[in-house]
Amino acid sequence: MRFRFKGVLQNTGWILDCVVTTDPAGLIASIDPYDGKTACDETVNGFALPGFQNAHSHSFQYAMAGLAERHDPKNKADDFWSWRDSMYKIANAVNPDQFEAIATMLYAEMLRHGYTNVAEFHYLHHNTSGSPYTSLAEMGSRLVSAAKSAGIGITLIPIFYQKGGFGMESLPEQKRFISRDTDGYWKLFEATREVCNDYDRANIGVGVHSLRAVDPEAVKEVAAGFPKDVPFHIHISEQLKEVEDAVSFLGKRPVEWMLENVELSDRFHFVHATHTNEAETYGLANMSVNAVLCPSTEANLGDGLFPLREFQDQGGNWSIGTDSHVSLNPFEELRLLDYGQRLTTNK
Repeated sequence: MRFRFKGVLQNTGWILDCVVTTDPAGLIASIDPYDGKTACDETVNGFALPGFQNAHSHSFQYAMAGLAERHDPKNKADDFWSWRDSMYKIANAVNPDQFEAIATMLYAEMLRHGYTNVAEFHYLHHNTSGSPYTSLAEMGSRLVSAAKSAGIGITLIPIFYQKGGFGMESLPEQKRFISRDTDGYWKLFEATREVCNDYDRANIGVGVHSLRAVDPEAVKEVAAGFPKDVPFHIHISEQLKEVEDAVSFLGKRPVEWMLENVELSDRFHFVHATHTNEAETYGLANMSVNAVLCPSTEANLGDGLFPLREFQDQGGNWSIGTDSHVSLNPFEELRLLDYGQRLTTNK
């Protein structure tokens, strides 16, 4: 197939008035300037961009997007923690078939908006009673199947989730998420790696939900002992309460603790990192840690604004994700990100 575009964006810049030729599998075989003679199957009155990477997704939350909003002036205002209660309800309701159907619809919508790969931060592991499925990665296999059906690339990140908060046992609402120790998480990781073999566009990652959800020694063990050739993802410093609780329990802020206790590198992806101070921002950039920013979700949950200008000034790299999927438009994520920085820098 040959498609003629007004322009195609490449690493080296724009190629204007060009023809994109695809092979029978739909992969791009060549991009050439239009010679005025080549017969094209379709002429597109527009421009082509490379596909966007969606670096953070909780697919099941697509089923509740917008439904946790409460605006009754007589009640306490909504915040992240009240939203979390609503999230637990749906997390404990969906069965594997529903889970796959939600993810398939979500991934198809992502593709329609221009995302061609998704990093799935996956912690809905067990059945509704909290017991493991016969296949430990049953729910992960449904995500791979959904990605394959939709035609999107997936990095499946089975998430280690152990605690209900700093130093707290897990909550009943979290029963589908829990791996009791690193041995249990390793078995889940291995089972997930196996199901990724069912799709040639599926890759594996390793992940810790957050410092509040995993014992500090276990965080260090996973970071040091699990495969180092795969990406490592973690939620961190998303909410002020999380930072305050970390200081009370660990004696350090979350990012500060990671900088001092884990050998960081460019395989680490810190999701949100909203509340980072100047030293932490510099430390992350200096260690080549990637920030994963989810502007529409961070705005929706009242998280705050990541200090992107300072991070970029230090050479920091970042990506975007749609997280809870209140928006699936990458251009909206980038616009919110840009405008947030204008509001904080007055530039």
